[in-house]
Parts: sequence; C-alpha cells; structure tokens
Amino acid sequence: MEQTTVSDIVAKDFRAAAIFDKHLIDFCCHGKVSLEEACKKSGVTVDKIQSELALISAADKNTNESYDTWELDRLSEYILQTHHRYIKEAVPVITAHCEKVVFKHGARHPEVIQVKELFQELSEDLTRHMTKEETVLFPYIKVLAQSHREGKPVPIPPFGTIQNPIRMMESEHENAGNSLQAMRLVSGNFMLPPDACATFGVTYQELQRFESDLHKHIHLENNILFPKAIELERKLL
Repeated sequence: MEQTTVSDIVAKDFRAAAIFDKHLIDFCCHGKVSLEEACKKSGVTVDKIQSELALISAADKNTNESYDTWELDRLSEYILQTHHRYIKEAVPVITAHCEKVVFKHGARHPEVIQVKELFQELSEDLTRHMTKEETVLFPYIKVLAQSHREGKPVPIPPFGTIQNPIRMMESEHENAGNSLQAMRLVSGNFMLPPDACATFGVTYQELQRFESDLHKHIHLENNILFPKAIELERKLL
C-alpha cells in the first residue's frame, strides 16, 4: 500500500478522506503521490495511516459510496447538487463572519485580515470556476454519458476535445488548493487566540468545513469524473 497513490486510496474508499484531512494530507490537487511520500511530507508515519485505514476497511462497507462506479451524468449532477450548492450557500455566511472577526479582532490579530482576503479571493475564483463547469464542461459530460447509453453520435464540442477545459479546471483546482494552504499557514492551522470570541471560533470551524468539502469536491472531479470523461470521449469519437 505504501506505493499506492493517495488519490487511488480515496477513490476506492472515500472514508479515507477523513483520515487524510485529519493529518493534513492533500488527496485532491496533489494526491497522485505514494502514501509513503505523502506521509513524509506531512510528518506522520505510514504505519499510523495504515492502521487508521485498516479500521475503516474493517467497518461496514455499505456506508461507503462507490463514486467510481456511477454513471458520469449522475456523478456530475451529484457534484452540482452537493458541492456547488454548498459553496454557494456557505460563501456569504463565512464572508460575513470573516468581516465581523476582522472588525473585532483585526487590530490585535492581523492574520484574520489575511484570512478574510484569501477567502474572498478564493470564493471569487470558485464562483467563476463553477460557472464554467455548469455552463460548458458538465453539460458536455452529460451528453457523453447519454450518447453512450443510447448509442447516439456525440457532437463535436466547440473546445475541440474535453481535455482542454479539463486542463483549465485542474489548474484552477490547484490554485484553490494553494489558497486553502495559505489560509492554514497564516492562521497557524486555524489556531484560536486566547481572546477569541464565539464568532471567531465559529468562523474557523466554518473555514475548516469549507476546506474539507472542497477537498472532496476536487477529488471527485480530478480523480474520478475527469479521467473517466476523457476515456469515454476517446471511446465515442
């Protein structure tokens, strides 16, 4: 298992994502590295990760969603209804809380100003990113899936091949991952100062939940949806 990539481990059993999140192991944007390499970078032993993975493997696997077996239109719709919807609902709430924390604590804790600015930049980038997925990439993926089921010809897309928009989306995913890492860095892994108010604590919890959801979101696209869509296009065209 040490040489199996982190993204492959999560693709086979998505419950592993919670373990990697806990140990700050990136399984989405930089997940195509061996478990050994990922552990070394995060400062955790391979044995510890393997023992935690063994626990979830022994658990009831009926609780694990096998996303890699889903039809592509079902998976893309799931991403839209679960992860895109979450971002759209969470961004205004977290933004308001960040502004409140900056107003109350910015003078004593200037790092919260950086956190607010990083989150604002990330949310604006994600809004543009999701619009491209919702209006260009995902509709074409749904056409591919439907054409495959019905045995119909696939129209040639205006972007030539699906690999072109996918390369752009993956690049933007990496930028999003970098923004998440920057927020962790400036906040000391979302460490609350002794004088933090309740809103301060809630905001950091919300940011960590946002980070966790975005990791899962990017993983589903980079490591399952996109490779399968490229493969299906090659098969049909």
